[in-house]
Amino acid sequence: MVPPGNILLLLLLPVAAAQMTPGSCSGCGPLSLPLLAGLVAADALVSLLIVAVVFVCARPRSRPTQDGKVYINMPGRG
Repeated sequence: MVPPGNILLLLLLPVAAAQMTPGSCSGCGPLSLPLLAGLVAADALVSLLIVAVVFVCARPRSRPTQDGKVYINMPGRG
């Protein structure tokens, strides 16, 4: 099911696609090899950065208890 706000977008998508003429892209030739390699490397680095941030934020944090006691039946306290 599509949210109500996106229904208008989905209805106007074929209209926008019909107005584009084929071959209207200027300067859309093949990419040079160094540029393509740079884009792939940048994509890999950003992906690794996102994975690292998610890993750091999702790991459990162990906090020492303030009073030195171990609370067995109290989650988060020890």
